[in-house]
Parts: sequence; C-alpha cells; structure tokens
Amino acid sequence: MPLAKNTNVVVVPAKSQLQETNDIKPINTSLETSNNYTMLILLVGLLAVLAGYFLYRKFSKKDKQLPVIIIPPHLRAKQRIEQAKRLIGDPRQFCFEISDALRIYLEERFSLRAPERTTDEFLLDLQKTSHLSPEQKILLADFLTRCDLVKFARYEPTEEDLISLLDSALKLIDETAQYGENVASTKVAV
Repeated sequence: MPLAKNTNVVVVPAKSQLQETNDIKPINTSLETSNNYTMLILLVGLLAVLAGYFLYRKFSKKDKQLPVIIIPPHLRAKQRIEQAKRLIGDPRQFCFEISDALRIYLEERFSLRAPERTTDEFLLDLQKTSHLSPEQKILLADFLTRCDLVKFARYEPTEEDLISLLDSALKLIDETAQYGENVASTKVAV
C-alpha cells in the first residue's frame, strides 16, 4: 500500500535557506514620498506655465487690436460718387448710385431720414429744418428731381447732364461738410 500524501502539512525550510531564497524586499517609503513631491512640483510648474500663457494671450490681444479709423460722412459720400462715375454709361444706375450716396450723406451728417423717404416726403420735411441754407435746399431739390426723372420717368440724359448731376452732388457735399474739415483737398476729379 502506498503512502498517503498529507496535503495539510506545510514544510518550512530552515532559517538560513529562507533568507537566501526570499527575493521580496520590504517597501521603501522614502522613494514613494520623493515621487509625490516630484509630481507636485511638476503639477505646480504646469499650472504656472498655463497661467503665464493665458495672461500673455490676454494682454497681447490688446496690443494687436488696430485702431478704428472713422471716415467722415462727406468723404464716404465722395468715395461712393467716385465709384458711381464708372456707371456713367448706364444713366439710370448712375442716378441711383449718386442719389443714394447723397441721401445717405444727408442722413449721416444731419440725421435726416433721407434714404427711407420719397423725394417729395423728404423735400417737405427738409423745408422745416435749418440744416441747409435756402440755396442749398433749392440745389438739393433740383438734384433729386433730375435724378428721379432718369430713375423713374425713363428720361435719357446726355453725358453733360450726368456730369452736371455729379457736380451738383459734390457742390452740396462740399458746402455742408463740417466746419474745420479740409474740404478743398478732398474734391473728386471729374
């Protein structure tokens, strides 16, 4: 009969063998503490770099913003009229452009609601204001009436008529430009 194996028996080697074969070393806590400080220093450094980056971006944007250049209404009107000169071969479109340029100028310069109104409504309201002299009001009424003839009554003007309209618009703009502005140097060549 064979010998029965006893599975409940634990064989403990001799003490000298235990020390030689045991390769598990005890936990070194000093190494773990050093890793925690290293991670903390790295985290603080990363946060400092991110804060510096966002501060740089915040303050550098103010330096890069370009100043807004405000073009006075009379110069914008003259620029639009200058662009309209290329349409002189199409009288109807030309009259729409210079009429709109002058109406927008009058609205910006004097806060008159010119673009939203018909010529008759606008001229009626214009009689109640003191923004323009009586001669300027007559010049404006003549200009808008001649433009309306081309725009709505299918009147076919000559090139001289169109140049006369252009001159009338420029004259009115020059006469009503704000005091102290250099009007002479901003004239548009015909």
